Amino acid sequence: MSREGFKSGFVSIIGRPNVGKSTFLNRVIGQKIAIMSDKPQTTRNKIQGVYTTDDAQIIFIDTPGIHKPKHKLGDFMMKVAQNALKEVDIILFMINAEEGFGRGDAFIIERLKEVNTPVFLVVNKIDQVHPDDLLPLIDRYRALYSFAEVVPISALQGNNVETLIEQIKSYLPEGPQYYPTDQVTDHPERFIIAELIREKALHLTREEVPHSIAVVIDSIERREDSHTVYVGATIIVERDSQKGIIIGKQGRMLKEIGQRARVDIEALLGSKVFLELWVKVQKDWRNKLSQLRDFGFREDEY
Repeated sequence: MSREGFKSGFVSIIGRPNVGKSTFLNRVIGQKIAIMSDKPQTTRNKIQGVYTTDDAQIIFIDTPGIHKPKHKLGDFMMKVAQNALKEVDIILFMINAEEGFGRGDAFIIERLKEVNTPVFLVVNKIDQVHPDDLLPLIDRYRALYSFAEVVPISALQGNNVETLIEQIKSYLPEGPQYYPTDQVTDHPERFIIAELIREKALHLTREEVPHSIAVVIDSIERREDSHTVYVGATIIVERDSQKGIIIGKQGRMLKEIGQRARVDIEALLGSKVFLELWVKVQKDWRNKLSQLRDFGFREDEY
């Protein structure tokens, strides 16, 4: 149901891997719904974050970083990212001020030329560069594309994020409130819990285990006689050697992953959590469509 003067719409966030899209989304929404990692290609699914104020509702779509695919999972991620350019009200093209212009940016700009949607150039990580270096960088991008707005921000520090939100509101049409005021994402709890576990596994194993990790939630049980939520999950890897790294010496790594994930899951669910983790090898799962579907990567949903 619409009310007079209320604005609403969908905003897609695109950009090369690791420019800070998930950090920005979590900053705006105010809680962790997209996992953050300093490794590229952390986000695999389209994450919808819902930001609601008295006068507007913005539905953010976070996408995998646009890149050249190397496997079927990569193909899936690219389709998700490119589909996110369609049927939205605004596109935020986020770049990393510290890294500057890259070949991947030229590829994205070519994709942007195919749409009629207003595109904002969002220059992230401005806290990492000297202010004098910003203007030449912005001019380089402006020479290639006519952006509706250019907004420098620091998603991590929060600098200028409110300004960006106000700019987005000014471009949105009047429309209905799609989601309840207290809803921050359209993803089910199982998805977010799996992502929180995967984030900890990626962070703790760092360069030892590449992005060949998936997490499947086997069970979530709320027992009537207990205030504790019991969660069972399996971490999927591609090789036996990766399984050994995830488990760690005398199970220490798996225990640490579980302890760190449990803190975030308890914050998400608002209750005490008992988390039990297993590790399973599914060889070359990223190239097997049946396993991709089993792990929640479904093209037909996009």
